[in-house]
Amino acid sequence: MNVAIQKMVGAAMLALLALAAAGCDENILDPMADRQPKALRYKESDFYADGLWMRAPPEGTVPRERITLNRPLTSGREPDGPIQPNTEALPHYVSTVPIPMSRKLLDLGRKRFDITCATCHGPLGDGNSIVATQMALRPPPSLMKANYVQKPAGYVYEVITKGFGMMASYAAELTVEERWAVVAYLRALQLSQTTAVGALPPDIRQQLEALPADVESPAAAKHEQQPQHEEEKR
Repeated sequence: MNVAIQKMVGAAMLALLALAAAGCDENILDPMADRQPKALRYKESDFYADGLWMRAPPEGTVPRERITLNRPLTSGREPDGPIQPNTEALPHYVSTVPIPMSRKLLDLGRKRFDITCATCHGPLGDGNSIVATQMALRPPPSLMKANYVQKPAGYVYEVITKGFGMMASYAAELTVEERWAVVAYLRALQLSQTTAVGALPPDIRQQLEALPADVESPAAAKHEQQPQHEEEKR
């Protein structure tokens, strides 16, 4: 009797163990998902001659989403110029943004500029930001200076793409279109901050002159606050 009970208890325990094991197997309905042959990255391979499972893409292939065969768009350059004394070709940057200008593009550029660029260069691109005050070694420059205003659009695009000095590359954060959108918005920002009132169209000038006397531009407010900042530094 005792032997029979022990056998029944043992059978029940085996059944419970089998059910528990089945409950832990997410792929019990498809066991092949667990047992199928597969290759893991960085593991040795007996199949390939070089002994590696991870394969390099075939030569000449590129991701399908990558833009190709349009150098001005993807690099900001035309074919390079003659070789210089330093053995490097003279760069030939595109002078204008090579995609159609639209309000949608400028809105995109403002959004990406405020998120990515204004952190260091400031919302007005004048180098006035909280982050810049902590970068005593080499603070971000004002993009409103004449030498930056005169830079061709392709040069600005290349700096965003590759980085420059202490500025890192933003190619991973910004798509090709977003980079050009930032360039377009920066051009609009430079135009708004460096154009004299007398050079504005008459209708725009009238709108500005119609503003109340106590309304001032962000640039003017910044200049008034600058002495205070200098006093705080002292």
